[in-house]
Amino acid sequence: MAHVGIESVLVAGRGPAACAVVAACSRLDVKTIAVHSEADRNARHVRLADDAILLGPAPAAESYLAVDRIVEAARRSGARAVLPVPPALAGNARLAGAVVAAGLTWVGPSAAVLERLGGDGVEPASERGFLALVTDGGLRCTTPVSRDRAAGIARVSWTPDEPSELPPAAKRLPEVGWRGLVTVGIAPDGELAEVAAGFSLDTTVLERAHGVDAVDLALRSAAGDPAAESGAGVPPRRAVTVQLRSTLPPGQGGRVTGRLPRTGRDTAAARGAEVVAVSGYDPDDRLDRWYDALLATVSAGARDTATAARAVSDVLDAVPEVGVPHDGPEVCAVLERLASGRIG
Repeated sequence: MAHVGIESVLVAGRGPAACAVVAACSRLDVKTIAVHSEADRNARHVRLADDAILLGPAPAAESYLAVDRIVEAARRSGARAVLPVPPALAGNARLAGAVVAAGLTWVGPSAAVLERLGGDGVEPASERGFLALVTDGGLRCTTPVSRDRAAGIARVSWTPDEPSELPPAAKRLPEVGWRGLVTVGIAPDGELAEVAAGFSLDTTVLERAHGVDAVDLALRSAAGDPAAESGAGVPPRRAVTVQLRSTLPPGQGGRVTGRLPRTGRDTAAARGAEVVAVSGYDPDDRLDRWYDALLATVSAGARDTATAARAVSDVLDAVPEVGVPHDGPEVCAVLERLASGRIG
């Protein structure tokens, strides 16, 4: 059995986040079963997984978000657990309850807690917030985060130079029974805004800041492994994460013809920054009109925010023409402001 206590998981999700989860499970010696729609039969997350199961037609409501189909796929696959990737699934109390009722392990907060606390099921996009692993002993790897938004979506996230005090409600998350990863938005009045489970797009901020593997922590937490209580045990660093998105008009697909940021880790980049890139597509892959236009994520951890921002910018600057328009120039403009200390 894998050392995290779970030997196989059905990875519920798609795109760069699902690719990152599948790769992490492979490092942990955990077998992965991907799910996909008819439009995604040859998607990168499917190619990376050990096995794959068709959920249904292209519309997300009939495939990636269909609770009954996900649970049936998990049963048929022989997976021991269901690992929901996006907050839309990880915060779904009905899915959490159905997975447990099927005799499988749910990697995330229980259905009762999701119903009571209200996992929002959205990517938190408040201008500030925090991430953490919630355990019996309290919050671990607590990571304040600031965000730059475009069209209501966080496109650049980073650890602020002067984090504010956590809202009192955040400190009560362990008491109400939340277990596993959490991404929280903080409203302008200081109260909680969004509360999301799963692997939000900010999760890599926590990983780079604390030198941890979020999938490892989530699986250990779900398996009741006491090692999840320990956290990283190292002083946190500054971290920056960006999301590179296609700017194709809504409902229009395309084809990726050039290489996106090369998936992998580079510890030698930008004078001591640790840089990790994850692409959702390889050259010749189709960008389907049905789904979110997220192309890749790039994150960096370093001694200061400016160094991390420059490291991420270096990666994006090296991206050639990829065949579809994207928001790289806008993202790099935010990184330039971070690197110069004009925001933080």
